[in-house]
Amino acid sequence: MKLSEIAQKTEAKFNGEDIEIFALNSLARANRAELTYCDGEKNAKFIANSNAGAILVSPNLLPLVPAGMTAVVCDNPHLAFAILSADFAKPLFCEPRPANIASSANVMPNVYVGSGVEIGENCVIMAGAFLGDNVRVGANCIIHPNVVIYNDCVIGNGCHLLANCVIGSDGFGYAHTKTGEHVKIYHNGNVVLGDYVEVGACTTIDRGVFESTTIESYTKIDNLVQIGHNCELGRGCLIVSQTGLAGSTTLGRNVVMGGQSGSVGHVRIGDFAQIAARGGVSKSLEGGKKYAGAYPIMELGEHLKTQAKLLRIAKKS
Repeated sequence: MKLSEIAQKTEAKFNGEDIEIFALNSLARANRAELTYCDGEKNAKFIANSNAGAILVSPNLLPLVPAGMTAVVCDNPHLAFAILSADFAKPLFCEPRPANIASSANVMPNVYVGSGVEIGENCVIMAGAFLGDNVRVGANCIIHPNVVIYNDCVIGNGCHLLANCVIGSDGFGYAHTKTGEHVKIYHNGNVVLGDYVEVGACTTIDRGVFESTTIESYTKIDNLVQIGHNCELGRGCLIVSQTGLAGSTTLGRNVVMGGQSGSVGHVRIGDFAQIAARGGVSKSLEGGKKYAGAYPIMELGEHLKTQAKLLRIAKKS
């Protein structure tokens, strides 16, 4: 798509060569044939080092755009990006190509196997599972009934996916118009599971916008968990039922998230941290400590003291 078409579609303006844009990408990963965007001061510091051919920016960020990168100026770059994401979304189905299924794999009846799928040795794929185009499944995996693995996702060796879990659905990402409509952001990333990951029944793990949502080896995820787009879970984490991780949450290795705990987006929880049941992580937390409480979350010992004080006050009143 030419920049002139992009400008017309998004009610934007640009000065410079009317180059062809072949994809959308992040500030960090975009190349000269790709368009990126910056929607606020928080990420403005990354503009100068981007290799994008063009960038969607608001007028106040125009001075930060380096020479050689075309600025496409609009009032709401996030909304403009969302509008364009539909045009650059990956197709729902690829050109048919044969699947590569190991002779020792057991693929039961009524399994959908998409174009170019790879299934490793000794896998069991139970009835009703859906493996989208270009999915790769390592050796010795067990995929239970009605599991959905969307296009381009990667499953490591020895993984165990329980019934009705969904790997690689679109993240919950929208831009908003002045009149209150919500415009979908299409997600072109994927999900990558390491080795010996277990995903519980009815759990959902969303694909990244541009890159991967990653779950490292030996992490175990309970039933009814929601993991948002672009999250990164370290090696050996334990995620208990009904936990919800907002997009771009990063967990270090061996983090424990208790039942019904959750996080806001873009926070980091350090290695070996433990979050008690119903803990609400609203800020980044150091590793090696136990935390409890919701808004504000605090170290477990401090939380217990606070609760004891409140109980004494309540008894006196």
